[in-house]
Amino acid sequence: MHHWINLSLLILFPLSWFAPLMRAGLLPLFNLKEISVMTGLQSLWGTDIFLAIVVAVFALLAPYLKTITLALIHWRLLSPRAGPVLAILGKLAMADIFLIALYITIAKG
Repeated sequence: MHHWINLSLLILFPLSWFAPLMRAGLLPLFNLKEISVMTGLQSLWGTDIFLAIVVAVFALLAPYLKTITLALIHWRLLSPRAGPVLAILGKLAMADIFLIALYITIAKG
């Protein structure tokens, strides 16, 4: 059963990128009425393309690749020896928290 749940993440991840994370409150800082991962990346793209690419890799690509790798291991299409790759992708996927905090700090400062 967990195989199917893991595969559902391949659909749910992209949907979550467009779901609103926040409304009003802090949003005048970003000149937006609501913010999602994608609108945040679009806003960041307008100010700092390199940082937008880095955030996209860590916030979108790394978790998605980790989910695909895990699915391939579950379905025995990839060797369980790929476990270290999952560990690296997991660490990369957590780096987005730091980058978002850094972006907010830069925006306020």
